[in-house]
Amino acid sequence: MLPTFVIGLREGLEAALIVGIIAAFLLQENRRDALKGMWIGVGLAIALCLGAAIALRLASEQLPQREQEQLETIIGLVAVGMVTWMIVWMRGHAANLKGALHEQAGAALATGSTAALVFMAFLAVLREGLETAVFLLAVFQDSDNPGLSGTGAALGVLVAVILGYALYRGGVRINLAKFFKFTGVILVLVAAGLLSTAVHTAHEAGWWNIMLGQAVDLSWLIKPGSVQSALATAMLGIQPKPTIGEALVWLLYAVPMLAYVLITPKPKTKRIAETSAVDSASTSPSVAATPGT
Repeated sequence: MLPTFVIGLREGLEAALIVGIIAAFLLQENRRDALKGMWIGVGLAIALCLGAAIALRLASEQLPQREQEQLETIIGLVAVGMVTWMIVWMRGHAANLKGALHEQAGAALATGSTAALVFMAFLAVLREGLETAVFLLAVFQDSDNPGLSGTGAALGVLVAVILGYALYRGGVRINLAKFFKFTGVILVLVAAGLLSTAVHTAHEAGWWNIMLGQAVDLSWLIKPGSVQSALATAMLGIQPKPTIGEALVWLLYAVPMLAYVLITPKPKTKRIAETSAVDSASTSPSVAATPGT
């Protein structure tokens, strides 16, 4: 439940933030006429995402066992790719997300086009919705309790909508950089588990036939139905008896990605300021010497 809750919360909040910022900008510019079109775009994007998720689910159920394993492997790998891209993108844009969106919205209104703003909201929700659909589908396939996982996702989206509205109204302030770092850590662990599961399904599909020896026996710790099993297997994708390949890909993904998420990058403005100071210091003697020549 926790992984799907975090997925729904993070993806939902990203979409809610973007839509809320665009809506607030339109109100500031007295362009209430564009709000209706924006909400139509948001609704259309949600419908398309739900349709894509249902289509993928139905296609998976209709396939023979071997082809199901192949599709699950592909969905798992796509989900890992999406969450990786999302973490990388948000790490570089969380701090100035609002300013960047205001700049884009201002440019759209400057050309006299509200269609561009509607399209911005549509694409934002469509992108986050498709990422959520693929990611959740991959998690559901690896879940022992799809109903509980679905409840977690729904609660995450609900909390995201509430937070997004509160941010839009100005009643709540969130440090987005810290929020996305915290959720990024959880998503990295979930993605590592999906990658490990993809190795398992790839073997069942006949695509992976190396490093099949048992890496470690964790059955003494990860017992079916226990809290440890819910945390280790359901959330982290760690099996009681993982193969060498499953353990290796988990570590190769989780360790560098965790370091990437947790290590705060140096601000670019600081480096620019330092460079300017050095340039100023190097040029100041010549400037001071000019009056004496």
